[in-house]
Amino acid sequence: LSAGAAAQLQQLLGMDIALEATLIEHTRHELKTLADELSAAHHVDVEPTLMQGSVVDEISREAERTPADLVVIGARGTGFMRRLMFGSTAERLLRKSTRPMLVVKQRAHEPYQRALVTLDFSPWSQPLIELAQRVAPGAHLVLLSAYDVPYQGRMRLAGATDAKIDVYRERARESAEQQLHALAASAGLAPADWTPCLAQADPSLAIVEQEIEQACDLIVVGKHGRTVMEDLLLGSVTSHVLAESVADVLVSTSTTRI
Repeated sequence: LSAGAAAQLQQLLGMDIALEATLIEHTRHELKTLADELSAAHHVDVEPTLMQGSVVDEISREAERTPADLVVIGARGTGFMRRLMFGSTAERLLRKSTRPMLVVKQRAHEPYQRALVTLDFSPWSQPLIELAQRVAPGAHLVLLSAYDVPYQGRMRLAGATDAKIDVYRERARESAEQQLHALAASAGLAPADWTPCLAQADPSLAIVEQEIEQACDLIVVGKHGRTVMEDLLLGSVTSHVLAESVADVLVSTSTTRI
């Protein structure tokens, strides 16, 4: 139970402690029933835990106590309501957590088939591929690099022609393609295991567009970039993807271990 919900419940119930205890016990029973169903269906050990307090604080504390390899949270609502939910819970949890987090948006009906892995060629790129392989074993990986020529406006002011900028853009594409193949080789991916995906676009737009074009049911993104400014940019990219994508989203951290 969240701290806000618990406080609202106490305000509504007043001093009716018995009714409050009954409602909490009912919630505990529902949680155990769900745990038993999951255990029976998937042949895994499930430990139900009912906590009362701040949602973000309690989940983070429990993830560290366990210690959890992965935090899984469900996305509720669509559009504006989903953005509000992410702003109030999932994004705050993502900022605080040191564990990778899987945001589930679709009801599972089969193992993940195609995972879109977004790479910025920072030191965390290869661990991101490894995380995708562990969470989605057997899935075909689509390795995405969103590239462009930086400072195009300033280059034009300095006298660079469109033809010259096109040359730089082609070099950027070739460099990104080479780095994708190098990362795939380092990760031990066979040619049949992955598909390169190069997009000349803003990463936020490229990820959501390629999710649809590549028919991916999982998006894998990193929370950290190479610099403080890239951390901020990547944070905004992750926020956009969480709000606008259809597929489940797996977010890693620099301390990801699975």
